[in-house]
Amino acid sequence: MTHHKTMINTLLVAALFGGSVQAADVPAGTTLAPEQVLVKGNGSEPATLDPQKVEGVPESNILRDLFEGLVNSGPKGEVLPGVAESWETKDNKHYVFHLRKDAKWSNGEPVTAHDFVYAFQRAVDPKTASPYSWYLEMPTIVNATAIIAGKQPVDTLGVKASDDHTFEVQLEKAIPYFVSMLSHTTTYPVPKKAIEQFGDKWTQPGNMVSNGAYVLKTWVVNERIALERNKQYWNDGKTVINQVTYLPIQSTNAELSRYLAGEVDLTYTTPIERFKQLKKDYPSELQVTGLVSTYYYNYNFKHKPFDDVRVRTALSYAIDRDVIADKVMGQGQTPAYGLTPDYVDGFKPVAQPWSKLTQAERDAKAKALLTEAGFGPGKPLKFELLYNTDDNHKKVAVAVASMWKKLGVQVSLVNQEWKTYLETKKQGQFDVARAGWNADYNEASSMLDLMQTTHGNNDGKYSNADYDKLMNESRNQVDAEARNQLYVQAEAILAKDMPIIPIYQYVTPRMVKPYVGGYPANPLDNLYSKDMYIIAH
Repeated sequence: MTHHKTMINTLLVAALFGGSVQAADVPAGTTLAPEQVLVKGNGSEPATLDPQKVEGVPESNILRDLFEGLVNSGPKGEVLPGVAESWETKDNKHYVFHLRKDAKWSNGEPVTAHDFVYAFQRAVDPKTASPYSWYLEMPTIVNATAIIAGKQPVDTLGVKASDDHTFEVQLEKAIPYFVSMLSHTTTYPVPKKAIEQFGDKWTQPGNMVSNGAYVLKTWVVNERIALERNKQYWNDGKTVINQVTYLPIQSTNAELSRYLAGEVDLTYTTPIERFKQLKKDYPSELQVTGLVSTYYYNYNFKHKPFDDVRVRTALSYAIDRDVIADKVMGQGQTPAYGLTPDYVDGFKPVAQPWSKLTQAERDAKAKALLTEAGFGPGKPLKFELLYNTDDNHKKVAVAVASMWKKLGVQVSLVNQEWKTYLETKKQGQFDVARAGWNADYNEASSMLDLMQTTHGNNDGKYSNADYDKLMNESRNQVDAEARNQLYVQAEAILAKDMPIIPIYQYVTPRMVKPYVGGYPANPLDNLYSKDMYIIAH
């Protein structure tokens, strides 16, 4: 998540970042609370806590505390050393990571380069069925594609441990932003012995061995997950918070009530309808941060009539994004007309021509397109809109359904719990589905790759050979400007094909208690409890 505006061709070492390693940085004179316990709202019950099997935000939030990858993400989305204290590349294809000698697992055993080899291989192994296997394919790690397709053995992946503390990665193409991708959960090391001993049960309390600042203490399904300090963590001396509790509260109103009652220190989000009042009553506690993330609806290309571009375009045009962003959400979100948000580092999306039309002009075009596609009063378009259970998603769905109703479109709203919803999308059992994409690293490709034919989260099964070609070409471009030109062309293809309906650009609206120190505004919303502390209150 670093800034890559020029080719990085030199020795990259931690010194480049001032030798800094993010940790709880308590200002002199601060009186700390006797009890260092942090309670966070976390939206949904996690589907899994296995780093190579995770795909959602609620899971990643917990994993950032339990595990540590080669690098971490800093408060501005920059790259900070993690298990790797330094790294180098001469050509942006061959990367060498030097692991710190004091990195340990929670059972006291050393974290080695072999653990990273095992984790990377496990991520691409078809047997793991990782929903994020594509993440190692996108930066063109040697043989990743062939292994995922079952055409090559797992041990041919372009990673190796040249000794216990040196991990090497070989890419097929020069990817200057590769290191910034490595703060992602999929690339976290995992304990081979524990996985072989316990199988799927290795993520349970008592079985889990982890290498982050915290270890898993208790997991009561649908109630709480509690973590405690990992005394074996190499930087434990700089950790202040002793226990972190994650609460899976799906209702934003219920979460806020618990926050106001003093039971939650940090919320997952805030209820839309109470935002203005919160801003007035708790101006210093309501923290709103721009996010490299887009809220959109996915079409299922395997379900008719969503294979018809006229239908897809009509439904997209008919949504008044200003109303959704300002009136329905109203927390600082901005209308989205493309996949890449304005907050992304180093790339400014170009406004698509249709975004400049008035809503009345868009509605007229939408009506004409639907008629042309054979729909009208005698033959209304009917379909289901799927979303995961959440007060805010429901409000957006209700508003969008009423906008579509003006076109004579009949929509049935279907909501499912997080885990079920993820599965339904994966199985392709939907017509149109709510989705949101948080960039995994701060670069436009982290958004645009989503629409590639082979992408594991391309749930609608959109496929355009020209688009794939552009995105593949972008990986050959070390020059940021040339790469950005390809991204502009990619967005133009999406504007023409309309495989998704971009609706708004996310912000993170969160209630944070004034006594929580070290809470960083972060464009990727990558928070680490080890960086925080509780002030006496």
